[in-house]
Amino acid sequence: MQRLARSCALFALSACVHAGTGTTTRAIPTPSVQVGSCATPTRDGVISAQPKLERADRDLDGDGTAEVIVVDRAMCGGDGNCYWNVFTSPHSAGECARYAGTFAAAALEPLASKGDDNMNDVRGYWNLHGGRMLLQSYRFVRGGYQIVDVLLCKRATDDRLDCADGDR
Repeated sequence: MQRLARSCALFALSACVHAGTGTTTRAIPTPSVQVGSCATPTRDGVISAQPKLERADRDLDGDGTAEVIVVDRAMCGGDGNCYWNVFTSPHSAGECARYAGTFAAAALEPLASKGDDNMNDVRGYWNLHGGRMLLQSYRFVRGGYQIVDVLLCKRATDDRLDCADGDR
């Protein structure tokens, strides 16, 4: 009798499995160097074999010298999403520029909050289909930027941005 009950329970659970929704994943490109390594902004980070480079340098640590931020437009998608490679500037002669990570975003917003080495946190806006987007917050920790927060958002009919927050 117990075996029959277990078999019925397993059958009932297997009936609850939904067919795949057809969701596709995207491959995340691998940078050519490790975070913290000496790097050359014109050839290192997330970059294609035939890059179309643009610079978007910003002073992220408030020292008066802009950190190098390079995007390879050849790797940007039709929805404006790109990979922005960040390099810290050398502070003395003989030092090299160091790869500090890559922001995945269509647009970047430096924030007032700070991580290690007085580096500004940065928010990236990644466009999804159907008017949705991911807000990804990056913080500089131990020599490089890493994602510390992600929110899924959708543009409301009155142009507000409605975001899902797991704490509520």
